[in-house]
Amino acid sequence: MVQSQAAPPGHFVDLRGVSLTYGEGEHETLALEKADLAIAKGEFAAVVGPSGCGKSTLMRLVSGLMPPTTGAVFVAGDRVTRPLSCVGMAFQNPTLLPWRTTLANVMLPLEIVEPHCRTFRRDRRKYTRMAEDLLASVGLAGFGGRFPWQLSGGMQMRASLCRALIHAPELLMLDEPFAALDAFTREELWSVLQAVWMEKRFTVIHVTHDLREAVFLSDTVYVISKRPGRVVGRATIELKRPRTLDDTYGHEFNEYVHDLRRRIGEVRAQ
Repeated sequence: MVQSQAAPPGHFVDLRGVSLTYGEGEHETLALEKADLAIAKGEFAAVVGPSGCGKSTLMRLVSGLMPPTTGAVFVAGDRVTRPLSCVGMAFQNPTLLPWRTTLANVMLPLEIVEPHCRTFRRDRRKYTRMAEDLLASVGLAGFGGRFPWQLSGGMQMRASLCRALIHAPELLMLDEPFAALDAFTREELWSVLQAVWMEKRFTVIHVTHDLREAVFLSDTVYVISKRPGRVVGRATIELKRPRTLDDTYGHEFNEYVHDLRRRIGEVRAQ
């Protein structure tokens, strides 16, 4: 089920022979080694592997936050040489600004990202409606006036997802966004994220340690080896959508999970 090679090149996100080295001399660390990875436009891809294998490093490379030491990263056919404005990002911690309301936090990218920042003041009413509609789509209707400290952890993460999506990014990067949440809230947000993705069909790269989460949400799951990280496997998840939490108890779903767990166990032992 988990194949031994990455997908062929020529997709919306394309890593070609990418390596990244941190530090110098005796402190030099090879974090990622000759990684090849290709993700189609509109695809939901997960990246899994042992701790410290370079999953988060891969996200920084794709988003343009750091350049590769060798190899090249392409997004939408263009080589990545600087931070990309077409990317939305959400992390394990919601990082909402405590002095701004939920609505103002969600609208923050519109004040920064081109072309919205040029028309934000003039079109503020339109953008406010967009943000309110997005909050409603994740179950936060009526909470725009609350401050982050007035929201639960799950509600803060919903708001963080809205902030990542408000400027309609072509690519959404998720770095373990649900890891700090309790199991019930985490599974509820799987369904929320799936519903938003099925409606808008942006491309997603989702780093996670949770194999059930990866199988539930993804079209494709990439397996990364222990450091230095290499793409050593790729699984296509052929489960119907929308997926439900009941599906997670089914035989086919759990076969995917067990197969990924076996593959990660193998790379940890190498």
